[in-house]
Amino acid sequence: MRLSVLDQSPISKGDSAEQALQNTIELARWTEELGYYRYWVAEHHSTNGLAGSSPEILIGQIAAATSRMRVGSGGVLLPQYSPLKVAENFRVLEAFYPGRIDLGLGRSPGGGRKTRLALTDGVEKPLSSFSRQVKELQQFLHGTMPKGSDYYGVTARPATDSQPETWILGLSERGARHAAVNGTGFTLGHFISPDNGEAALRAYREKFKPSPSLDQPDVNVCIFVVCAETEEKAEKLALSQDLWLLQVEKGLETRVPSIKEAESYTYSEIEKKKIEQNRRRAVIGTPQQVKARLLELSEQYQTDEFLIITNIYDLEAKKESYRLIAQQFHT
Repeated sequence: MRLSVLDQSPISKGDSAEQALQNTIELARWTEELGYYRYWVAEHHSTNGLAGSSPEILIGQIAAATSRMRVGSGGVLLPQYSPLKVAENFRVLEAFYPGRIDLGLGRSPGGGRKTRLALTDGVEKPLSSFSRQVKELQQFLHGTMPKGSDYYGVTARPATDSQPETWILGLSERGARHAAVNGTGFTLGHFISPDNGEAALRAYREKFKPSPSLDQPDVNVCIFVVCAETEEKAEKLALSQDLWLLQVEKGLETRVPSIKEAESYTYSEIEKKKIEQNRRRAVIGTPQQVKARLLELSEQYQTDEFLIITNIYDLEAKKESYRLIAQQFHT
């Protein structure tokens, strides 16, 4: 099993954004020593609880602080940006850290309409252009812009001997098709929605077309995991993630609450049912329980790589969770 990390740079209540970003660097160093394969950072805007608004800058900082693991985006929200500029940003990163950079792309608008317009400088850009943008991005990266294109003769610089791996993040067959027709890797966001995973991966594999960046389908799956020595402790740690998800989904708060706050919170019956539903997006338990469930999902999804995201309150408990998981698979 190949273990990797997705980090949204969450801010725990009482901490600062500066501390959350330093926590990301610390967690990257920690997980590299544990043998994790890649470390991806997310992109979020206009939110008080997720500090990672610029994955390109974070990738450079993480790659500089580590030496072996692949580092990338999970993902750059391409509909808001120019394919040429994204290609150049990641070519610069590839020039500094050859063979270590991943370019994960998302179709999400990045926030509400006002936030999205602020990102695009007021230009109304349709999400339906995503697949075309991915195609152009690939052409800029690999120098294959065809004659007749509006951008023929424009070259993404700097020139690099290698190019970043390209991935598309998705939840459904639509996202899978974008990855398939453009010949990129596909990351399934089980941590957002586990409902359409098998159909999405089947569509990706059936419709995949080789590209200059990838000659056969490549899949990984992102999932929430909370692991501790005992089931009781894992359940207690997960309380902060449970409440965090509830508050995020209501648009109330994106900072991670403490266990104490989660324990003192009065949950309605509707909220209890929602937590139960959200638990389908996660694996919570002892190292043995986590390993068993990930192996089940590996068989179900036909993948040998999971990106693990753990949004709990305490950094040391988070580091221990990653350690216990790695110990199960790497010993």
